[in-house]
Amino acid sequence: MMRRHEIALKKLAEGTVIPATPLVLTDERKLNEKGLRLLMNYYLDSGVGGIATAVHTTQFEIRDPEIALFEPVLKIVADEIDKYEKNNNTVIVKIAGVCGPAE
Repeated sequence: MMRRHEIALKKLAEGTVIPATPLVLTDERKLNEKGLRLLMNYYLDSGVGGIATAVHTTQFEIRDPEIALFEPVLKIVADEIDKYEKNNNTVIVKIAGVCGPAE
């Protein structure tokens, strides 16, 4: 039996839809957790094979310690994916943005 990681790699190799998550904020520019969870469920219920989070250049600032949204956003998205996988006996590819110095 293939492990989760192997299934995810197979999905990537075969090709699948992987939308990038926009940052969902309130009118006060605070994280809108309910809105983000609703958006994740919309994507998942639409049949995506994966979700990419914190990959927009506009989201690089969420890593700033003063803003401190990177971990909460990743956790919310991962939580919704995990629930969906469990309830639907499937694997969803999880992609998180990476940034930093590169040579």
